[in-house]
Amino acid sequence: MEEEIRCIGCGARIQAEDKEALGFLPASALKKRLENDEDIYCQRCFRLRHYNEIVPTSLTDDDFLRLLNEIGQEDALIVNVVDIFDFNGSIIPGLHRLTGGNDVLLVANKKDVLPHSLKAGKLKAWLKGEASEHGLKPVDILVTSAKNKDDVSELMEAIEHYRHGRDVYVVGVTNVGKSTLINAIIKNVTGSQDVITTSRFPGTTLDKIEIPLDDDSQLIDTPGIIHRGQMAHYLDKKDLDLVSPKKEIKPRTFQLNPEQTLFLGGLARFDFISGEKQGMTAFFENGLSIHRTKLAGADDFYEKHAGELLQPVVEGRKLLRKEFSIKEKSDIVYSGLGWVRVSGPAVVAAWLPEGVDLVVRKALIG
Repeated sequence: MEEEIRCIGCGARIQAEDKEALGFLPASALKKRLENDEDIYCQRCFRLRHYNEIVPTSLTDDDFLRLLNEIGQEDALIVNVVDIFDFNGSIIPGLHRLTGGNDVLLVANKKDVLPHSLKAGKLKAWLKGEASEHGLKPVDILVTSAKNKDDVSELMEAIEHYRHGRDVYVVGVTNVGKSTLINAIIKNVTGSQDVITTSRFPGTTLDKIEIPLDDDSQLIDTPGIIHRGQMAHYLDKKDLDLVSPKKEIKPRTFQLNPEQTLFLGGLARFDFISGEKQGMTAFFENGLSIHRTKLAGADDFYEKHAGELLQPVVEGRKLLRKEFSIKEKSDIVYSGLGWVRVSGPAVVAAWLPEGVDLVVRKALIG
């Protein structure tokens, strides 16, 4: 192939030699699309777009870190997209170090899934505090929804304000809605839509995708950084759809006595061990079933109902227990799944699949 051609959906170099390698497209299909002047998608992206079929990829964590280190050699604006619903699970450790001290614009996506009662000012203040705790000092913080045209216009104005004529690199962990946001930007600028392959499944963008901003600079979409602590990495597509919020979350409050348990589908568990009777509020995808039972019989209940009444489950991974003594209103966060807000002093325990992160934080809402 004389001229290098890249997949418009994931950025991988198009090749017709190795069916198992990134960017594969049969030579006959490539020839046909070139003759018809059609957009070029690799076979993987074509299947994902038209049949929602996921094909495993061979990129490693080292590949993603190498790309970040390359950005550190550039003079650029870094747009770091995080997921408001899973902030702790979408932070890239050591981002400032990896990107050479370039300016970082923090973009908190998916505001449309949070309860509307949460005011933007409070949310931005919370995000600033959380970012600082992780060593991030962004030049600004924007709260967006890729589905909202006004939010995308505001983001483009901020990018123009902070980039000072430089290239712009968009980075983020998998499953934060980064490619959806990029598509919204492309539509905002050119009128084209759904150019980049998007999916709820982690790891859709495989190489850098370059979008011209003007004659001298570009906006570059990079692959999602793998964060192994997210629940998404242990679920198949069908189950991921069951736990990924698609619209505003409706908080569910349970008046719990000590020694009661909540099962969060079959994926996780919350035990109220001791303390005064109080309301515990669950913030999860509205379709995720939550079952209350007695702590004393919770193990047997799970053993009997996992995969049926309690679903979905993570196959092959046992639930691990972590106990906490809560002093103030706090969130018990199951990375990529949601959180339970504890109202007052209590001893609680959280169970979640081995490998999934758990965080205790000051309550985001209320």
